[in-house]
Amino acid sequence: MLALFFGLVALIYASVGFGGGSSYTALLTLTGIEPRLIPVISLCCNIVVVTGGTIRFWRAGLIEWKNVLPLLAVSAPLAFVGGLMPLKETTFLLILGSTLLLSAFALMLPQERLPEAKLPRPAIMALSGVVGLLAGLSGIGGGIFMAPVLHLIRSAEAKRIAAFASLYILANSITGLTGQLLKGGVDAVAGPAAEFWPLLLAVFVGGQLGSHIGIRLFSPVWLRRITALLVGYAAIRLLSQAL
Repeated sequence: MLALFFGLVALIYASVGFGGGSSYTALLTLTGIEPRLIPVISLCCNIVVVTGGTIRFWRAGLIEWKNVLPLLAVSAPLAFVGGLMPLKETTFLLILGSTLLLSAFALMLPQERLPEAKLPRPAIMALSGVVGLLAGLSGIGGGIFMAPVLHLIRSAEAKRIAAFASLYILANSITGLTGQLLKGGVDAVAGPAAEFWPLLLAVFVGGQLGSHIGIRLFSPVWLRRITALLVGYAAIRLLSQAL
C-alpha cells in the first residue's frame, strides 16, 4: 500500500518537474519508520524520480545553466553539510516537522499566478543556501520552495522553472544523500534502507509515467491542496511528538 501511494505521488510530482520528497517524508513519518532512515529513503526516491525528467528537460534545451549553476553552487554543498550534521532525535523531529509545515504552505501558493515581485540577487542566493541545508537535513529536494520564488520574480516561463526545479532537486538530493550515508555509516544506514526497495521501484514507474505524459487526472490546484493537507498533518504529528 505504501508503494502504491509512493508511485502515485511520483506520477503527480514528476509531471511538474518535482521529486515529491516532502510527501515521501510525510508518508514515511505516518508509518512510524525509524527517523534516521526517513531522509535516506526520501532522497533516494527523489533521485530516481527527477533523473529521467532532468535528462528530458536538458535534451529539450529548457535548462538555463547560467541561472541554475549559481544557485546550485550554494545549495548543493550545504545539502551535503546538512546530511552530515549529527542531530538528536528531538531536534531532528523539530526540523523535519517545521520543514514539512513550510512545504505545506508552499504547496498552497498559487504558483504561476503569484503577483510579480522583485528580490535582490543576494536574497535569492541566501534562500537557495537555506533550502539546500534543509534538503540535506530532512530529505526534501528543495524545488518545492525555490519554484514559487522563481515564479514570484518571473525569472522564466513555467516550463523552464520546472526544468530548474528538476535539476535543483537532483543535485541537492545527491549531495544530501552522500552526507547522510557518511554520517550514519553506509552499512548501518544503507542496509536497512535497502529493505524498502519496492518504494524505489514504485517511484520509478510513477515518475516515468508522470514525466513522459505530463498527466493531469485532477485539477493541479486541488492536487496541491490535498498534498498540502497530507504534508501539514504529518508536520503537526512530528512537532507534537518532538514537543
